[in-house]
Amino acid sequence: MKFLSKKLRVYLGILALGGGLGLLVSRYFQQPIQSQVYSPVVSTPNQAFGNSSNNQNINFIATAVQKVSPAVVRIDASRQMASSLSDNLNLKRFFGKDDPLESAPGEVERGTGSGFIIGSDGRLITNAHVVDGANKVQVTLKDGRIYEGKVLGTDPFTDVAVVKIAAKDLPTVKLGRGEKLTPGEWAIAIGNPLGLDNTVTVGIISGLGRSSSQVGVPDKRVRFIQTDAAINPGNSGGPLLNAQGEVVGINTAIRADAQGLGFAIPIETAQRIANQLFAKGEAEHPYLGIHMVNLNKETKNEINASKEFEFKISEDQGVLVVKVIPNSPAAKSGLQPGDIIRQVGDRSVYSSVQVQEQVDLSAIGSKLQVEVLRNGKLQTLNIRPSAFPKNQFE
Repeated sequence: MKFLSKKLRVYLGILALGGGLGLLVSRYFQQPIQSQVYSPVVSTPNQAFGNSSNNQNINFIATAVQKVSPAVVRIDASRQMASSLSDNLNLKRFFGKDDPLESAPGEVERGTGSGFIIGSDGRLITNAHVVDGANKVQVTLKDGRIYEGKVLGTDPFTDVAVVKIAAKDLPTVKLGRGEKLTPGEWAIAIGNPLGLDNTVTVGIISGLGRSSSQVGVPDKRVRFIQTDAAINPGNSGGPLLNAQGEVVGINTAIRADAQGLGFAIPIETAQRIANQLFAKGEAEHPYLGIHMVNLNKETKNEINASKEFEFKISEDQGVLVVKVIPNSPAAKSGLQPGDIIRQVGDRSVYSSVQVQEQVDLSAIGSKLQVEVLRNGKLQTLNIRPSAFPKNQFE
């Protein structure tokens, strides 16, 4: 597709429906990374100053923190370098270093993050980049108890990981509903930035449904929550709360090239992936096997003027299928290049992100109805998504 503009090439290069992870992470988005953004810090009331329950000055933020903070943990992870880090960008993100070449073979690298307890039997959720590849994981509770953590699974697609510690009768968080959030409502972040345990920062929900491409991590399959609550090194994996003290997301990353831009994984996504990781150590993602582009007048004209496509299109809106991967579920169902996707399941779709979102909600092996416009006529195809091929980009 040499004829295509740079803008269209970007669309076609990454927008593969279940078709692959981005090979490079944006240089402007790092996890974790030093930030110059600061939001108000609210410390949990110190019991040394009296019984907080009788303190009339305690606000809703402190109340939420008192409820949740016992279930927020610090995670210290370390790994022995077997080789240079120069070829592993994930390790760069994991250890929060600007220059991966600083690590020499044999050196022990250490990173600190956060997590939260979802099961009284010691089940925790955190970010994959906090514990991925670690040889040793140490979990510290708010009361000072320290446990060795066992990583039961990580998922690079969503940056979710689960850890288990050998403990009982632990305090747990209450999960809320990220899908019910409204921009402008309060957001509370708890974590261990720069090793400062149980730090609380406050802001608002700035936006919802941010795509991985918008955030700067095209290799992720997440619609992020945006917040201006400060998220600094060590916050990764900690909970984002609503005003009621319910966990609505996992604090994940910040943009290095802007102020007040933090992002969290919606708790619905995290819980869905965590359940799979606890059950079988890995998460499967539905895969169709198509490449898409969002149509507009410019892309329509470029495609119709090209000799590299065997189809012409009359529409300048919608989601155009430009390539179908051979032997993929899409190919087996009869989906063709030139089809314009109108509906996935019972939802109308207007962008490739919406298509991907609906596919992610489908069940592997189950029938998924996809309505397409082909040669001016609507057709409904039944596709059975398969699990994303592990060697797709190896």
